Amino acid sequence: MEIRQIMEEKEFAELSMYASFAKNSKGRQRDEEPCDVRTAFQRDRDRILHCKAFRRLKDKTQVFLSPQGDHYRTRLTHTLEVSQIARTCAKALQLNVDLVEAIALGHDLGHTPFGHAGERVLNELTPGGFAHNRQSLRVVDCLEKDGKGLNLTFEVRDGILNHKTSGHPSTLEGKIVRICDKIAYIHHDMDDAQRAGIIREEDVPREFREKLGMSTKERLNTMIHDLIASSYGKNDICMSDDIRATMQDLRQMMFRDVYTNPIAKSEETKVRLLFGVLFDYYRKDPTRLPEKYRNAIEEGEQVEVVICDYISGMTDQYCIRTFEKIYIPRAWDVF
Repeated sequence: MEIRQIMEEKEFAELSMYASFAKNSKGRQRDEEPCDVRTAFQRDRDRILHCKAFRRLKDKTQVFLSPQGDHYRTRLTHTLEVSQIARTCAKALQLNVDLVEAIALGHDLGHTPFGHAGERVLNELTPGGFAHNRQSLRVVDCLEKDGKGLNLTFEVRDGILNHKTSGHPSTLEGKIVRICDKIAYIHHDMDDAQRAGIIREEDVPREFREKLGMSTKERLNTMIHDLIASSYGKNDICMSDDIRATMQDLRQMMFRDVYTNPIAKSEETKVRLLFGVLFDYYRKDPTRLPEKYRNAIEEGEQVEVVICDYISGMTDQYCIRTFEKIYIPRAWDVF
């Protein structure tokens, strides 16, 4: 018996009856030989971890554009925090940790440079709109490995696509990531906002603090424990009504005081200009795009969609350098 088969049988013996089992996966878009060591979900996790889009997350904005400090979150550290929180919950609930980790590591692969500011601009520029969850699925299905995609399992792809608030994941593992994504960013975005001096702990309404905790650390602990306690032994992932409602109120406060705060968002008008100029530059002459994107157009992809693929895949700094290379004059080297 192969190691993979032993691990698959171990899942049946140890996980909850409500868990997703690797052996029962609905499969991949293209058939392939199973790994002799890893389960299907472990293999998906590894493919995501080693892909180019994952590495680019280290230089993509979470909330603060080009923050002056080493301890502010990036899109990569956000992803890792979602993964850690979701894995803790999945382990406690005896669900499939490998599936949870794969979904969590892949959920933001399609995010734009400059965070949600970039997402909003691309949504306006791209025919049919733009949403980072759909783009994340496009990354793993179509863009990685020179257009071949990562050929992930249905369960991982479903979790990536449905991680937004409006999503409806078909597995409990996907539901865990969907909620833990929000728990993570509420926690760490408030931590970053306090570090930046945008809000103080005393600015958090007392009723929120009394229900969730008197610090960011305590509130994170409360939300995680409530999710585990409320979901234990159920064929659902949920939070208690009181904690869920308070978490939503805290989230609304973050949107009001942090995500739309003039200090945090003072650079967003520049993002709009930057994206708009680059989009127009490549739309006027698509031959200016790198070869693999030109090839995609020749193979029938819509020009605007391909430009969106290119810009959304950029890191913050690469986007700035591309703009500078095109539009900022440079001195001649006369020596």
